[in-house]
Amino acid sequence: MLVLASLAEGRSDIDCATSSRDIDATVTCARALGAKVARTRLGFRVSPLARDAVRAATGTGSPTTLDCGESGSTLRFLLPVACALGGSYRMVGAGRLAERPLSPLWEQLVAHGARLEGGGRLPALVSGGLAGGEFRLPGDVSSQYVSGLLMAAPLLDEGVCVLVEDPFESRSYVDMTIQALSAFGVRVLSQRVEEGGHALTSLRVPAGSRLRSPGTLAVEGDWSNAAFWLAAGALGGGTCVRGLDLGSCQGDRAVLAALAAMGARIRRAGSEACCSHDALLGRTVGVADIPDLVPPLAAVAAYATGETRFAGAGRLRLKESDRLESVGDALRSMGARVRTEGDNLVVEGAPALRGGVVESHNDHRIAMMAAVAASAAEGPTTIRGAECVSKSYPGFWEDFAALGGVAEKREG
Repeated sequence: MLVLASLAEGRSDIDCATSSRDIDATVTCARALGAKVARTRLGFRVSPLARDAVRAATGTGSPTTLDCGESGSTLRFLLPVACALGGSYRMVGAGRLAERPLSPLWEQLVAHGARLEGGGRLPALVSGGLAGGEFRLPGDVSSQYVSGLLMAAPLLDEGVCVLVEDPFESRSYVDMTIQALSAFGVRVLSQRVEEGGHALTSLRVPAGSRLRSPGTLAVEGDWSNAAFWLAAGALGGGTCVRGLDLGSCQGDRAVLAALAAMGARIRRAGSEACCSHDALLGRTVGVADIPDLVPPLAAVAAYATGETRFAGAGRLRLKESDRLESVGDALRSMGARVRTEGDNLVVEGAPALRGGVVESHNDHRIAMMAAVAASAAEGPTTIRGAECVSKSYPGFWEDFAALGGVAEKREG
């Protein structure tokens, strides 16, 4: 929403009471591009950048720095946008972001006229020249590449067609982008096509599309963060999370079905989802489309009877940490039995975990997973680097305490 509001005609008021380091990174970059972003009581007020000023500045002075922090979404959304705007930019990041790949998006941008320097990684120098046309991307690397191109498409004079090769993983995240574009008046035409015997998804933004602010927008409750509290409910006395859209196109809404399949009790009512404990059984869970659910579900699997297999988890290696390894490392530190088999993660359940010392690997979802697992452990758990939750959920520890969790901060 922030990216589109920064590019659209007209002022936008975004109802989003929470923030995070990822959101802060997007705000920082939007302001660097020339948008005016102000915090309000309900969220953000955004006045868009002046594209004529961006074009006029091209080739003059030093490039504008876009600091993406540790936010992969900020980088992958804004790289195509920066190429489409026509200015000159230096894109930088922190933490593991420089290690996270930008290929094949990088090559597709270059093939369509963008001028990029940096070898496909940060820091990168970006200058305009991007033209529309047909872009082709694999569907099993990052859905954020597709979303970034769709956001940039209305900035180009030509139409844009993004061809996504099967398997199209995490499609729901692209559906969220399409939904957001629709709110800003841009229609994305989606259809299945065949090419040389291969199945593709065609996503087309017609020439002449323009982003126009609807005025006021509301951001849905985040199912990715809610998943940790629902997982905690499956291990304890039960939890309810309010403010969720039960009909959302967010893929992580699948946490309810996954927990129910493992034996937890699920209740839905209005904008509220509740989960409570029952006999938990190991299951095979396909996670190619929902990789962010692996940490909370793995915490539950550690207490389930039998073996839980998370199939198709290969893209976890490309997250803030190598999550295929860091999930296992964290749970093993607490006494769980976890192994990897290729792109699958296998958790052998046990009646209880003992607790222990857990490394967060500076990964917000690992720290939150460890907190959920620790809530049912026999002994105390120390989570090193627990402050990393601020990347996506700064209020996590306050909410943990409000739900009855006991946590104390220790230095060193």
